Amino acid sequence: MIIDQEERISVIDLFDLKEPFRTGAFVIKEDELTIVETSASPSIPHLLKGLEQMGISLERIKNIIVTHIHLDHAGGAGLFLEKCPNASIIVHEKGARHLISPDRLEAGARQVYGGDFDRLFHPIIPVPPEKVIIKKHNEQLQLSKDSTLTFYDTPGHSRHHFSIYDEKSKGIFTGDTAGINYGYIIEGEALYLPSTSPNQFNPDEMMQSLNLYSGMDLKNIYFGHFGISTEPEKVLTEVKNWLRIFVETAYHILQENKSETKLAALTEALKKEVLKSNSRLSENARFLRLLELDMKVSAMGLIDYIEKHHSKRLFS
Repeated sequence: MIIDQEERISVIDLFDLKEPFRTGAFVIKEDELTIVETSASPSIPHLLKGLEQMGISLERIKNIIVTHIHLDHAGGAGLFLEKCPNASIIVHEKGARHLISPDRLEAGARQVYGGDFDRLFHPIIPVPPEKVIIKKHNEQLQLSKDSTLTFYDTPGHSRHHFSIYDEKSKGIFTGDTAGINYGYIIEGEALYLPSTSPNQFNPDEMMQSLNLYSGMDLKNIYFGHFGISTEPEKVLTEVKNWLRIFVETAYHILQENKSETKLAALTEALKKEVLKSNSRLSENARFLRLLELDMKVSAMGLIDYIEKHHSKRLFS
């Protein structure tokens, strides 16, 4: 399904976890046709169908960019690449080896997801080394005579994460660093929450990356989850505020709860903080289901960080 189809940049809904408006791929229509994000392999049929609906042949695709190597962003990159004979995959320097040899990535995911792994992520296809292009901080990619992408190292969600600034649209592809946009799920409402999943979440680095965005000339934010926002200042203000709330809530809960109850307690506390911000949110059953999942994952990352760095002062 194609969302926000525009003349130059469009979003294809990838139905990650079989959910609409969850994860999207961006199509940048320039001389070098470029895809940003693939999601996991079960999403590739949706990506292919969207491209077909747009009249785009796979032979035209030159660049497949993944903001980071988490499976819901890049797990299907190898499978998609097999269908795009003229394409290369562009990735952060710290993520390249995991695309080329995904064994450790797969083993870690199987440990977390157990029997659900195959349904959610299988297969993870290795990417040939000669098809991998690394982009470092401030490096650029020319898509056409008047279209250039600039890559920025943006840790916080993960250490292998970059964001991509598109000068032409004054937009930034933020992957997970600017959090999750729930606006497509809760129609008529705006809600932007940070994604603090384990095991490389770092609140100081995330805040620094958000401040980097704030210093840019922005008109659009392109979210991995999900879609486009044309109110970048509101997004960044809200995500920074929620990041502080998440961290403060986590410290409070961990002081009061034993190890066997801390995850459930923090998940519930984060949900309550979000729901009390807008009474209408509790009326949306689908949002509540996704919020439960997202807050549990974010709670895991917060706990992981605090237990590793409990003596460090945050937001220095």
